[in-house]
Amino acid sequence: MKQYYFLTLLLLFPLLSFRTTVDDSTILLKDATLIDGNGGTPLTHTDILVKNGVIAAVGKQLKAPGAAVISCSGKTIMPAIISAHVHIGMIGSEKNAPTYTRENILKQLKKYTDYGITNILVMGSDEPMLFNSGLRDSTTKDLLPGARIHSAGFGFSVPGGPPPMKYLFRPKSPGEAIANTDSVALMHPEVLKLWVDNFGGGSNKMSESIYQAIINQAHKHNIRVAAHLYYEADAQQLVKDGLDIIAHSIRDKEIDNTTVQELKKHHTIYIPTLALDQYAIAYTHSPSWINDPFFTRSLEAGVHEQLSSTRYQQEQLQSKALPRNEQAFQNATKNVKKLYDAGIIIALGTDSGANPVRAQGFSEHLEMQLLVAAGLTPLEAITVATKNAAKAIGISDRYGTIEKGKVADLLILHHNPAANIKHTQNIAAVYKAGVMVSKGPL
Repeated sequence: MKQYYFLTLLLLFPLLSFRTTVDDSTILLKDATLIDGNGGTPLTHTDILVKNGVIAAVGKQLKAPGAAVISCSGKTIMPAIISAHVHIGMIGSEKNAPTYTRENILKQLKKYTDYGITNILVMGSDEPMLFNSGLRDSTTKDLLPGARIHSAGFGFSVPGGPPPMKYLFRPKSPGEAIANTDSVALMHPEVLKLWVDNFGGGSNKMSESIYQAIINQAHKHNIRVAAHLYYEADAQQLVKDGLDIIAHSIRDKEIDNTTVQELKKHHTIYIPTLALDQYAIAYTHSPSWINDPFFTRSLEAGVHEQLSSTRYQQEQLQSKALPRNEQAFQNATKNVKKLYDAGIIIALGTDSGANPVRAQGFSEHLEMQLLVAAGLTPLEAITVATKNAAKAIGISDRYGTIEKGKVADLLILHHNPAANIKHTQNIAAVYKAGVMVSKGPL
C-alpha cells in the first residue's frame, strides 16, 4: 500500500510542479506571423509576451520562465479590430420587444468580440441607461464581457428630421445648440455626432450657424465632432468650420483636389462606411456571402430569411433609390482611394447595428474587403481597421497596434490576411487584455 502511495506521488509530481510554477497572468505566444497594425511587412516566427493583459515584449525566441506557452506556429496574429462607427441596442431578435436593454446590448457586445472586434464607437444613438447604469464605464474597465463601448452620447439633428431616435438634441438656435452641447459634455463622450444631410431631399438640413455653434462649444470641452454627411459641399464647409471626423463617405460626386487638400490641411479623419453603401445595393440579387455561416451567424433571428427571399430582392430592384445608391457606392469607392493616396487618415467604421441588414461583426470584415476592392492593399486595410480606427476614437495610446506597452487585444488567424483579406474571417482565437474570450463566431 505504501509503495502504491509513493508511486502515485511520483506520477502526480510533474503535474503538481507545473501548476505551481505557471503564471496565469503571463502568456507567451510563440512562432506566429505578426501583422502589428503599423503597415509594415509581416514578421515571421515572432513571439509575443503578455503580462497582466499588456504586451511586455515582441521578438524572436523570447524566454519567459513560468509563462503559459501557446504555440501559434502556422498562424497569424494581428491587432483586434476596432470599429469607429457602430450602433448598439437598435436591433433585436424578438419582434416588438424593447431593444435598448442591458441584456440585448451585452449580447451584441459579445457578438462583436466573437468577430474579433474589441472596441467600438457608438455614433450618437445611445440612451441614458448606458450612462446612468454605469454600463459604458464597466465595459471600458473590462468589468464586463464583450467589446468596450466608446460613445458619442446623444447626437444632434434638426427638428422633425431623421434619424428617428428618442434621445437626440434638435436645437432651433445657436444658443440652444450651445446649451445642448454643454449638457452632453457632462457624459464625457469621446466625440459628438451631427447629422448634416437632407436624406435625398426628404429632410431639412442642419444650418451652418447651428453646427458651427456645436463644433465651437464641443472644442471648448476638448471634445471632437463627427458628422454624418453625403455631399461634398457640406464636407468642405464643415471641415472649414472645424469638423474633426467625417463619419460617412462623400457620395454625391467624385471629390476634387480642393476638398482633398482641405481635409489634409485640417487633419480630418475619414470613416467611409463602404459596407453601408454596399448593403443598399447588394440585395438586388444574392450576394456571395448570403449563405456563408460567417454572415448568417451575425444576423438577428429572421433576417436571413428576409434577405434571401425573392420578394425582398424584387423590392430592392424596383426601388426608386437604387440608381442613386449605385452611384453613391461608386463615388464612395473612388473617393476613399483618392483620399488614402493623399495621406488622409482613413478609419474603419460600418454603421453596423443601425438596422438588421447592417450585420454586427460581419460588416467590419466586409468593410476591409471593400477597402481592398477600392485599391488598398490588405495590410493597408488592416491598418485602417486597427491603428487608424484607434486614432479616430482617441484610444491609440492603448489599442490598435501590437507593440510593447499596448493592451493585448489580439486576433489570431488560421491563415495570413496579407495574402487574402478574407482570411480575417478564419478566426482561431480572440484575446481581450491578454485573455482568450472567443474562438470566433463559428
